[in-house]
Amino acid sequence: MSKHPAPQSLEVIAPNLNRRLSGVTSTIVRLVPVQAEQIGISSFGVGLPGDVPRVSLTQLLTMGWRNKPRVWHARRNVEMLLGLFLKHVLRHNYKMLFTSASQRKHSTYTKFLINRMDRIIATSNAGAAYLEHEADVVYHGINTESFSPTQNKQALKEKLDLPTERLIGCFGRIRHQKGTDAFIDTMIELLPKHPEWKAIILGRATEQHQGFLSEQKKNIADAGLTDSILFSGEVPVDQIAEYYSALDLFIAPQRWEGFGLTPLEAMACGVPVVATTVGAFPEIVTEDKAGYLIPPGDIPAMVKATLKLMENDTRLTEFSKNARAHMEENFDISVEANHLVEIYREMLTAE
Repeated sequence: MSKHPAPQSLEVIAPNLNRRLSGVTSTIVRLVPVQAEQIGISSFGVGLPGDVPRVSLTQLLTMGWRNKPRVWHARRNVEMLLGLFLKHVLRHNYKMLFTSASQRKHSTYTKFLINRMDRIIATSNAGAAYLEHEADVVYHGINTESFSPTQNKQALKEKLDLPTERLIGCFGRIRHQKGTDAFIDTMIELLPKHPEWKAIILGRATEQHQGFLSEQKKNIADAGLTDSILFSGEVPVDQIAEYYSALDLFIAPQRWEGFGLTPLEAMACGVPVVATTVGAFPEIVTEDKAGYLIPPGDIPAMVKATLKLMENDTRLTEFSKNARAHMEENFDISVEANHLVEIYREMLTAE
């Protein structure tokens, strides 16, 4: 059952106005329960599991009539727009905060909204360079208790009805931007020579990308690998950690990314990563220790890097341990939560 804190206790609202699973939704699901231990915070919106504190629409529309200031922490354009409506039309007392994960120039519309924020956060140094405003850099973190290595990988694979062979995974939206085709091309090159491995693609293709998905499935079928490269659809955000833990190797083949949570999630589960040099990946993946970095769209480089781990059990085990330690030390969600709560409190006490 979802939690509905008393409005008078709330100091921060973190809206989530996208029902579909996304990196932003994953961030809110992980962060808000942790932050709620330190500050009065709730989400508002859709697509959230029951353990995330939230306010109802009625609470949202009525509690702002009090003079108490609150922080509205938006992460999407539509959330900035709603916050501005609540502040300027309904006269709610909100301090406006926006987190930008983008690593490209913002559109004119987004700039218009950003210009009306009180404070800006970037999720990486690379992303901050694209902002025309001073920004705090706050890296995303991972709940290293929820995302953790399994003690029995084979039993977990059986529980999830996954192949018992070694597994290489690629998780996220299925589309050209996400590099799903690059992953598939790499697997078509490698799996026939390594039958002890299989690949799993976890995620969904939206309606406009169904043609792309059909083309990829045809390529797999033409290569005779329908039983070796599997599509597992989309799973609820609170179940995703188990699927990471069942993997032996993770590929993040994106051609473009804002931040990119999937390598963090995989490494927290003790899974080595081969990632492209987009988003925050170069800032979070420790090269030649927990994984390898390659240029986006470079299939030969992806094949070469993947093969280094597929063919070397000692290196795979070493990188697995390094990946987990790196996440625990540098990217535990408590680090992100503490930094954000500090920013909230600064905003709430500012004149």
